[in-house]
Amino acid sequence: MGFGRGSIISRTNITMYFFENDLYPGKKVKLEYFSKAKARNEVPFLSRRVAESIPFSSDEFPGILKLFSLKPESREAKAMNRTIAMCERRVIEGEDMYCAASLESLVDLSVRKFGNDIQVLSSEVEKETENQDFSVANEGTILMGEKDIVCHKMKYPYAVFLCHSLDKTAVYRVPLVGKHGTKANALAVCHRDTSAWNPNHIAFLLLKVKPGSVPICHFLMRESLVWVPNRFAH
Repeated sequence: MGFGRGSIISRTNITMYFFENDLYPGKKVKLEYFSKAKARNEVPFLSRRVAESIPFSSDEFPGILKLFSLKPESREAKAMNRTIAMCERRVIEGEDMYCAASLESLVDLSVRKFGNDIQVLSSEVEKETENQDFSVANEGTILMGEKDIVCHKMKYPYAVFLCHSLDKTAVYRVPLVGKHGTKANALAVCHRDTSAWNPNHIAFLLLKVKPGSVPICHFLMRESLVWVPNRFAH
């Protein structure tokens, strides 16, 4: 995701990546994730029975397109192909990854990793807003866990989450306030070991650092979910 300079030229005004010590009260960030204009991915889950009856692999992609009556050159088909490719990619060192296409599989796989005593987190916003400018509120950030599974909602005709867990990460709940007073709680993930990342990753290009040199953080999309062991936050 984002391996290359060209993809960041028009997006450098958005807060994409930052350092862990940037999460202090008063820090200004620019987020498109809470913007009313940003289209949300609201496709629903299928039941496990139905999801497991539908092929989901690059080898079967022509049949998948036929099932959904899509042409290979269509925008939807290209997005679906990217999702399947991401789900089939090789994991990097220290990473566990799976794709869940039903609510049951999303929960089961998280329980298998952490046990039954877990909680799920997501970013929240008080109300939809056109504003993208926020500041970290005075309440300060809360460390929610240092073992986590982050699940990104992918582009597909039904809900598919790509979930992965990386060693040496931390999840923070970051209280934000917009310039017009809108309150939000954003989730930020900080990767404390980036030594196995692609040296051309967009984060290194933006922050002008090298792999493994410093922790790198990013905010999560509103549709993303984070599973953490259910213990007290601090």
